[in-house]
Amino acid sequence: MLGKTVTIEIFGTLSEKYLYTGQIVGGRDLRQVYIITNDELHGVIDCTIIAAAIGELSSKTRLIAAPADEVFYEPEIVERLRMTSISYKKISCIYEKSCGAVIYRYNEKNEPRILLVKNHNGKCWTFPKGHIENGEKEEETALREIMEETGLKVEIIPGFRRISSYRPFGKIRKTAVFFLARADKSVVSMQPSEIDYYLWVSIDEALKMCRHENDIKTLTDVKKIITGT
Repeated sequence: MLGKTVTIEIFGTLSEKYLYTGQIVGGRDLRQVYIITNDELHGVIDCTIIAAAIGELSSKTRLIAAPADEVFYEPEIVERLRMTSISYKKISCIYEKSCGAVIYRYNEKNEPRILLVKNHNGKCWTFPKGHIENGEKEEETALREIMEETGLKVEIIPGFRRISSYRPFGKIRKTAVFFLARADKSVVSMQPSEIDYYLWVSIDEALKMCRHENDIKTLTDVKKIITGT
């Protein structure tokens, strides 16, 4: 059901923060669902099934929907459910958002170098990033994740923000936000559970090593800013 658009009849509210109960109508699946929104709802409305609150038993799993034009990430869903008596083991959500940065520094020859990392579960070289937590601003997430994964304290350069949206598998819809950040040191303290390898390379080397089209486009923009070419 995740990612499916359904018609839901609204029954009532579960909390003051726009968490409703409703039922899928117009098909064979008439189960009850929870609806998360930033607006008031009533009557019948088209929604997307964005998540499932998975219980210890399959019978305890509850579907979570949102109006078709609204996007909610797992931390926001968890915060809404916390205001209710709903119990669950974990949340499975189709939307994932992470924030990070293209990190650069200058070597002893005053040449720019880019930090590339290979994540524990990844096969390609990319940039440090991690999932946003509830209440965090994007830059706060980027700085926190960079510190946790690399031990680097960096300075975010104003005016640079690139968004990468993609679907790596199934119905999961990922959004990655990258900033440009400068580091004053080259020593990286890897978080073993997240990063297997890291390298400081030239921008041209980084362009050859990255495989994802969005990463290459972001690096090309970075090159124009740092080198002017």
